[in-house]
Amino acid sequence: MDNIKKAQLIEGPVAKTLFNMTLPMIVGMVGMVTFNLVDTFFVGKLGIQELAALSYTFPVVMVIGSLAMGIGIGASAVISLAIGRGDHYRVKRLTTDSLILSMLLVTFFVIFGLLTIEPFFSLLGATPEIISLISEYMVIWYPGVLFLIIPMVGNNAIRATGDTKTPSAIMLVAVIVNIILDPLLIFGIGPFPMLGMAGAAIATVVARAITLVVAIWVLYYRDRMITFELPPVKTVLDSWKSILYIGLPVAGTRVLYPIAMGVIIALVSSYGHEAVAAFGVGTRIEFFALTVIFSLSTVIGPFVGQNLGAGRYDRVKMGVKYSNVFSLIWGIGMFTILALTARPIASLFNDDPLVISITILYLWIVPIGYALFGVFQISTMTLNVLHKPGHAAVLMVIQMFGLYIPLAYLGSYLFGLKGIFFAIVLAYSLTGIASHFVLKRVLEVGSMVTKE
Repeated sequence: MDNIKKAQLIEGPVAKTLFNMTLPMIVGMVGMVTFNLVDTFFVGKLGIQELAALSYTFPVVMVIGSLAMGIGIGASAVISLAIGRGDHYRVKRLTTDSLILSMLLVTFFVIFGLLTIEPFFSLLGATPEIISLISEYMVIWYPGVLFLIIPMVGNNAIRATGDTKTPSAIMLVAVIVNIILDPLLIFGIGPFPMLGMAGAAIATVVARAITLVVAIWVLYYRDRMITFELPPVKTVLDSWKSILYIGLPVAGTRVLYPIAMGVIIALVSSYGHEAVAAFGVGTRIEFFALTVIFSLSTVIGPFVGQNLGAGRYDRVKMGVKYSNVFSLIWGIGMFTILALTARPIASLFNDDPLVISITILYLWIVPIGYALFGVFQISTMTLNVLHKPGHAAVLMVIQMFGLYIPLAYLGSYLFGLKGIFFAIVLAYSLTGIASHFVLKRVLEVGSMVTKE
């Protein structure tokens, strides 16, 4: 039964290892970004109000996703460390306990979410007509949160072994199902009823449910990372403590992003529904543009964890160096591409001239900060795995509340929407530079401790 993979990331060329891990992760990430873009595309065909309603849900979806990602990253960090040390019992215990923890949190957030739909979205600036559409979507989406969180945590556990192909395949399954069901359920094609926003939510929940089944099957039957052994309560609490030591700061700071986005959307809504719709399109295109960076920042965690567990600090430093250089190159490349193709890309999602023009403005300005945003992602993920989640949390708080929101209000007052978009660039750039130097210092101290 003990078939857990041994540490795969502590030997071989560093650049090649990261490349081999990142490539399949890119495919999976592109699939998941496509998942969101498909929803945006089909809902956009229903009208501007429906597209705006979907954009208003973005902060909530991000909050739930951030909580799941926090637990997943915490689990991946400690699991990869245990794999690097060769502690197979600990790997199984941590994997199982992370899934139990995520199920407990799901129950709370589903109940809370369903009870706060109207007051929360009213706070964001949604009108009663828009809230009606939002409710249509969220009353179905909230109960399906179980199918979002469990596979996300499970996939992070699988990645901790060094396997990024399987999680990517699992994500692609969800994409294919969503692409098929979205038009059928939204527009009522063939024998299916026309459900509009509710149809988009149902398609999402069904697709996620399939990934839940596949992820659990892989963890239990193939990798033997789930155990039904009944441990002492103290053992489970110890697992949760080690996961949450990293996971809570990660989740907390990642929640700040959608909260900040909610504040920004409320600010953008003062410019009309067209501006909110365009902002929603722009942020989704941004996720697609940064897919490679998100993929690299995801795989750097298991790489750092396994090498840290095996005492290979030299490989940790080399992995960070290669990742940062690549992030700078990729960010500059995406800025160039989006600047040249902004109009045709914007026109894909909506035919309203004002929505198109605002989306183009977003794509001309915000990508300027992508290169240093990539450095920020790599640095904060590495800090988390190095058991410095507090450092990463402080950097995130500064980015969101010290720079992003204050600069957005100032920019809006002085320059309108253009000022809001330039505020994003400044927040990305300044914290990217700061995170680089913070991580450099942590690595230098770690190297000296290792030598001693």
